Amino acid sequence: MRAGELRQRITIEEFTETQGDMGEIVEEWKTKATVWADIQPLRGREYWDAQQAQSEVTGEIHIRYRDDLSPEMRVKYDGRTFAIDSIFHPGEDREKTVLLVVEDLD
Repeated sequence: MRAGELRQRITIEEFTETQGDMGEIVEEWKTKATVWADIQPLRGREYWDAQQAQSEVTGEIHIRYRDDLSPEMRVKYDGRTFAIDSIFHPGEDREKTVLLVVEDLD
């Protein structure tokens, strides 16, 4: 994966629960990593195929290989939030990770 392909800076966040000063449970999103990425909306046939599979996937985010991510996490980019639907590693060569995402429009 060439560095020039990764043009957007994204933040990957994970949901955490901690105990506050008064003993209360504090739920919040914390930064897991900030990485360079290539964000690609699904187009044409890809979007049609995703809809036929009753998937809400609206795009792909390509990043350098990471094995510490899960679908319970989310991605933030330029004021937008994306829920991670699934994660895969094309070619299993530990070069790239692809996140299939759903944009949160709320």
